[in-house]
Amino acid sequence: MTSPAEDAGQPSVAVIGAGPAGLAAAVHAAEQGGSTILIDSGARLGGQYWRHQKTGLDGSDGLHHDIATYEDLRRRLTALVAAGRLTVHLEHQVWSLQADESECLIAAVDRRDPHRPAELCVRADAVVLAVGAYDRQVPFPGWDLPGVLTVGGAQALLKGSGVAVGPRVLVAGTGPFLLPVATALAAHGADVLGVHEANRAAGWFRQLPAAVAQPAKLREAGGYALGLARHRIPLRTGSVVVAAHGGDRLEAVTVARLDRAGKVRDHTRRRVAVDVLAVGYGFTTQSELPSQAGCALSVTADGTLAVTTDSTQQTSNPRVFAAGETTGVGGAQLAVAEGVVAGVCAARAASRSADPAGPPARPDGEPDFPVESSRTVAMAIRTRDRLRRFAAAMHAVYPVPRFWLDTLEPSTVVCRCEEVSVAEIDAAIDAGARDARTVKLLSRSGMGWCQGRECGYATSCLTASRTGQPLDLAGSANRPVAAPIPLGLLAHPPTEPATMTP
Repeated sequence: MTSPAEDAGQPSVAVIGAGPAGLAAAVHAAEQGGSTILIDSGARLGGQYWRHQKTGLDGSDGLHHDIATYEDLRRRLTALVAAGRLTVHLEHQVWSLQADESECLIAAVDRRDPHRPAELCVRADAVVLAVGAYDRQVPFPGWDLPGVLTVGGAQALLKGSGVAVGPRVLVAGTGPFLLPVATALAAHGADVLGVHEANRAAGWFRQLPAAVAQPAKLREAGGYALGLARHRIPLRTGSVVVAAHGGDRLEAVTVARLDRAGKVRDHTRRRVAVDVLAVGYGFTTQSELPSQAGCALSVTADGTLAVTTDSTQQTSNPRVFAAGETTGVGGAQLAVAEGVVAGVCAARAASRSADPAGPPARPDGEPDFPVESSRTVAMAIRTRDRLRRFAAAMHAVYPVPRFWLDTLEPSTVVCRCEEVSVAEIDAAIDAGARDARTVKLLSRSGMGWCQGRECGYATSCLTASRTGQPLDLAGSANRPVAAPIPLGLLAHPPTEPATMTP
């Protein structure tokens, strides 16, 4: 889906990521009047939340929510593409982002033809990063067996391919995301044996003001509770999977209860026969591109790195804005609200960059954009701030328990790409490593295909626990190449931009 580019002299905004935040940012940036480009690695719009098959979204299947918002954004996007104000590049994976005081330079790999990958280089006056997040995992004995997958992976197979993993599935980990995955799997034929939530619902009593302020979230939770009851799925709180068992594939798991301190109560261990384990402990933000652009990162309440932004979604790099899970995990509605703010404010920044003399400023120093845009942003900011308070409460209720550090065995694999075990990480620490980066250099944990995306969190936590040093998550987030690319692209660094169309 592409359109002719605007005049090269016009201000331009590049949006990276076409999920809820990216779609909202691209549409609202383009509606300000300048040229906008939207780049995403997926084959279809919508990201992980609105992941769908080629036939499109269907709210009646119980898998997709807030379809009206998606359809509204898609309709507006289609009109902007037809008007030549927005260009969309799907199946393009951004691997490099350079942003300085003069411009932003983006390099992406065109993966539409896997046998002949090409490069797209784009210059922009401002960038909106809406690159999302992925499942956070913690290792435990047997987690590398076939049949163990993330809850996000189970949902992606169901949404994108209509495949219900199973037949006997156990869902475990922490966070409200476990509930829609379990109910959706059951509704599509899987026998869900239970949901094992590491934390306890009583935590919400300490967060009642934030919960009561979001009646829609309460209704949604009630719907999932009814779904669990309808499919007779037991919800076991304060319960975790401590080990997976099997030969060529998963055959059973051991579950156990946690005490109030988050320690495993050994006498509660029991074995459950299963075919599939879907497990997840929240999400980790995609931090590679923000790190490349020099954006400040901070550790959020749920223990993951996120991009730090101001009230306009601007990062510490004045040319880079961020929205959605990139700034902290809070759900699709929050992502859309942040995308609206980021898109409009990025367009304003791009306009000022292209013409420092205008548009004329209001008394508060902001450019005099249309009143309707200002109202839209003000409404989005109110929605954003309200949903952020709910997200903070949610993270307080569902922290990652530390029990897994006590269940590891020397042979437990931490880095699946390089098959690095706990014993090898301990050997690196015994050799003098005192931080996750040095452990990585000595043990190769995080040097495989995923470049530490899966094992970086666990390696950092394990290193801090063993050495008594502060937890450092930033060490595994700095990746000069954000995605696998052909070596030939490194021989020709992205210095000359392509046109805004392929």
